[in-house]
Amino acid sequence: MIRTPLMTVMVQAVRKAGRSLIRDFGEVENLQVSLKGPANFVSNADRKAERILQDELTKARPSYGFIMEEGGDVDGTDESHRWIIDPLDGTTNFLHGIPLFCVSLALARDGVPVAGVIYNPVTDELFVAEKGAGAFMNDRRIRVAARRNLADAVVCCGLPHMGRGDFAQFGREYGAIAPKVAGLRRTGTAALDLAWVAAGRFDAFWERGLSPWDMAAGIVMVREAGGYVSDLDGGDKMLAKGDIIVGNDTVRRDLLALVSKA
Repeated sequence: MIRTPLMTVMVQAVRKAGRSLIRDFGEVENLQVSLKGPANFVSNADRKAERILQDELTKARPSYGFIMEEGGDVDGTDESHRWIIDPLDGTTNFLHGIPLFCVSLALARDGVPVAGVIYNPVTDELFVAEKGAGAFMNDRRIRVAARRNLADAVVCCGLPHMGRGDFAQFGREYGAIAPKVAGLRRTGTAALDLAWVAAGRFDAFWERGLSPWDMAAGIVMVREAGGYVSDLDGGDKMLAKGDIIVGNDTVRRDLLALVSKA
């Protein structure tokens, strides 16, 4: 693939943040046995990666604003463009030494994501997508899975957990969907879930209660891989509503019908 100047900037920033995370991840296992535990250490690792991203992107595009998980919103002189950053998606996995997490970076133009990079530094898998240019993993073109029947589909989802989410609602959705699909999965990182749908590993994904930085890069990724993206009402307000459902046209539509009934 031929990288545009924009994508070169994004990839360099994400790889640098990923190197920082992987060094810190190497210390997490040692901290598991301490009385205090690794929580404070992981929070610092998260903030450090975000600072790296912000510094690198500011140097390259000083007029762009930011929407960040840790640092909040930062206005730029260019009101049309904002970076949307999640420096560590999958914090709980990272905290427990589970090697499934990523850096997620998107560029939004007038509120619409137009470029995204998702990077898992453990596996060195780099997913990139830019509007109109396709989606790639490590320079190989990726496409959403072609399966048409839910009975053949492996579907990924988010699970509510302590202090977050509607357990009763998810229970209804699980009851409606689990008997109709080949399998349900939960990884603990929405950004990678979306990237894996784009790569055809999962056939579909849905989740509620997400933030823009969880899904902005993945929205571009899935669309550029030939997939369909909507909120759980079938509209285009994913970032505003905080819910999302993705897949190829048939599987997404059929899964949305089950979620809606539930």
